[in-house]
Amino acid sequence: MSRRSLAALLAVLATVLGLSVLATPASARAEAATDDPFGATVLIGTGGITWTDVSERATPNLWMLLRDGSSAAMSIRSVETNTCPIDGWLGLSAGNRAAAPRTGEGPAKQLPCSPIGEPTGGVIPGWASLTQATEGRKFDSRLGLLGEAAAKSEVCIKPVGPGAAIAAALPEGTADRYSPYDEDNLLVDMNTCPLTIVDVGSVRDPDDIAAGEQPVSGTRAEQVAAVDQRIGAVIEAAPGGADFIVASLSDAGTTERLRLAVARGPHYGPGQLNAPSTRQPGLVQAQDLPVTLMSITDVTVPVGLGGTTMTSDPAPDNSEQRARDRLQKLVDYDLASHEVHSLVPPFFNTFAYGQLVIYLLVLLVWKGKIGGPDTRRRVLGIVRVVAVAAASVPASTFLANLLPWWRFPVPMVSIVGAVGLFVAIIAYAALRGPWGRSALGPLAFVSAVTVAVLAGDILTGSRLQQSSLMGLQPVVAGRFYGMGNVTFALFATSAILLATAVSSYLVSHRRPRVAALAVLIIAVCVVIVDGAPFWGADGGGPPAFIPGITYLILSILGLRMTWQRVVLIGLGSAALFFGIAFLDWLRSPDDRSHLGRFIQAILDGNAQDIVIRKAEQNWSILLGNAPLTLLVPAALLFVIYVLARPTSWGSRGLGRSTETAPTLRAGLIGLVITLTIGFLINDSGTAIPAVGATVAVPLIVSVVVRSLADDLRAVAGTRRARRS
Repeated sequence: MSRRSLAALLAVLATVLGLSVLATPASARAEAATDDPFGATVLIGTGGITWTDVSERATPNLWMLLRDGSSAAMSIRSVETNTCPIDGWLGLSAGNRAAAPRTGEGPAKQLPCSPIGEPTGGVIPGWASLTQATEGRKFDSRLGLLGEAAAKSEVCIKPVGPGAAIAAALPEGTADRYSPYDEDNLLVDMNTCPLTIVDVGSVRDPDDIAAGEQPVSGTRAEQVAAVDQRIGAVIEAAPGGADFIVASLSDAGTTERLRLAVARGPHYGPGQLNAPSTRQPGLVQAQDLPVTLMSITDVTVPVGLGGTTMTSDPAPDNSEQRARDRLQKLVDYDLASHEVHSLVPPFFNTFAYGQLVIYLLVLLVWKGKIGGPDTRRRVLGIVRVVAVAAASVPASTFLANLLPWWRFPVPMVSIVGAVGLFVAIIAYAALRGPWGRSALGPLAFVSAVTVAVLAGDILTGSRLQQSSLMGLQPVVAGRFYGMGNVTFALFATSAILLATAVSSYLVSHRRPRVAALAVLIIAVCVVIVDGAPFWGADGGGPPAFIPGITYLILSILGLRMTWQRVVLIGLGSAALFFGIAFLDWLRSPDDRSHLGRFIQAILDGNAQDIVIRKAEQNWSILLGNAPLTLLVPAALLFVIYVLARPTSWGSRGLGRSTETAPTLRAGLIGLVITLTIGFLINDSGTAIPAVGATVAVPLIVSVVVRSLADDLRAVAGTRRARRS
C-alpha cells in the first residue's frame, strides 16, 4: 500500500465522518416559551435521597412531583468518589465539578465532610479556601459562575439556606438577598426573584457517614420525611405557574450512588427527564442543573460547560399507574448502577487472577511438570474449552443486562448466572459449529460476536453498557455513552483478531488483495463506529487502532513497515483525531461530545489542565490497581515472548497454525501495536492492554493448544503405527 493509498484512506475516513457529523440534527433542547415572558423558577436542593426512598405514603410531596412532573436518575459524581453536601452546592455554583477540601489521613471518601457554614452578612464563610481547592482540581471550574452569569443577564437570584447561598454566590463570595431557611418567611422569600434556590437540608445516613462526622438527629427514614415536608412547604409558598426542580445533590455518606431529579411546571409536564449530555433516557447529571436553570430563566449560558439543558419526554397522562411504572424504572436504574459498582472489583480480580492461574497450569502441563502424554492431551482439550469460554465472558457481561439480574436478592449470584448463561451459549456455538474444527474457527466466531454486540450497542445508544461489569458506570460519571477505554479495548482487539482470521482464510486461498480489501472494510467500519461523535465519540481509539490494522494490511500485501510509513501513519492518525474533533466542535455546544469540548478547551487555553489531569488518573490507576498492574506487563510480555522466540513452546504451536493461518503472526503484532499505543495516549489507558488481554490471550491460547494437541495426536499415531 503506497503513501498515496494510505493518505487516500485517511481522507475517505475523515470525509465520511465529517459528512455524518454535519448531517446529524441538533439534539432536542428545553424550549422556553418564546411568545410568553419567562416565569418563576425554583430549585429545591437536598441530598442523600434516592428513588428507592420515594413512595406514595412515605414521601407524598416527592410522589406528587413524580406523578405530575418529569423525573430522572441523576449522577452527582463531583471530584471525589463520594459527593458531600457542600460539594454538590459548589458544583452548582461553578457549573462544573468542584469540591471542598477534607481534613484527615486516608482515602477521601473515608474522611468526614466539611460542614456548610451559615453566611454572615451575605458573605460565604471560608470562600477563599473553597476557591483555592476548586482551582487546584484542574477541572476548569470557577466558583461563582452561576451568580455572575445571572448578574450579567440582570436576573435576580434569591438564595434561601446556606447551601443555596453557595450556589448563588458571586465570584467574590457574596450572596445578595440571602435568607436563612424559615418556613414563616417562605411566602416572602419565594416571591422576591424570578429564580429562587432553596436548601431544604440533606439526608445523612447514621450508618454510612465517615468516622468523625457529627451525625444528624433522626433515623434515615425520619430525615427523608422531614425533607419531603420542607419540599411541600416550599411548593406551597411559591408563586403559581413556577417551574420546580428538585435535586438530590449529594450522597448520604461514604457510599456513592445515583440520586434523584424531578421537575414540574410549564416546561416539565408528566414524563421522563432527559439531557443531551448523557444521551441516556431517564439519566441526567448534576452539571445539567446550572445550565437548565440559566436556560429557562433567560440567563446567557457561558460557553464550555459540561452540562446541557434538561428536556421532558412527555407521558400521555399523569395517572398513578404511570407514575408507579416510572418509579419502577428509576429504581431499576439506581439498583443496577449501585449493585454492579460494588461487584466490578471482585469480578475483575477473580477473572484476571483466574486467567493467570490457568495459563500457568497450561505451561506446567506442557513442560512435563504435570502428567504424562495422555494427560497432556486431555488437559489441552479442556484448556481449549476453558479458553474459549473465558474469551466469551466480556461480550456476555454486556448481554447480561438483557436480564433484570439486579432484582434478585443476591446480586452477585444473579449476575454471575446471567453472564454464565451467555458464556455457555457463545462458547458452545464457537466450539460446536462447523468453524470449531479449525484452529482459528472459535477465535473468529468469538471475535465476531464481541464486535457485533459492542457495535450494535453503540449504534443503538449504549444501553447494554450502562451498569455492566465491563461497561460504563453512571455513578462514576466518566462516560455515559460511546466507547470508553474498556469498550474500545474489547472492540479493537476483537476486530483485529477477526480481521486476522478472515485474511488468513483468503491468503491461504491465494487471494491477498481480496484479503487486504476485507481487512480495510473492517477497519473503516471500526473507525467510523468508534470515532463518530454521535456513536463512539472516542478520540484516542482511532489513532491507536489505525497503526495496528495498517501493519496487518501491509503484511498481507508483502510491504515492509518503513520509518517513512510509520511517520505517515502517525501524522494521518493525529490529523484524523483533530479533524473529527473540529467537526464535532462546529456543532452547537449542547450537541458536542468531549472531542469538540477539547477543541474549545484548546481555544480557551485550558487544554493543558485536561492533559495533566488525565495523565494523573492514568498513573494513579497503574499504581493502585493490582490486577491491572499485573496484567499489563503479563499480557504484553506473553504475546511478545510467543512472537519473538521461534523455539518457545507457544511459538511452536503458533508456527504450526501459521501453515493454515498465514496472517496470524502479523495480526498479533498489529494487536500489540494497537494495545501499546492505546495504553500510551489514552486517559486511564492502563486498562486498555489489560482488558484487551481478556479476549486476546484466551483466544491465542485456544489456537496454541489446538495445534499442540494435534502434534500430540500425530506423535501418538506414529508410535502406534510403529508398534503395529
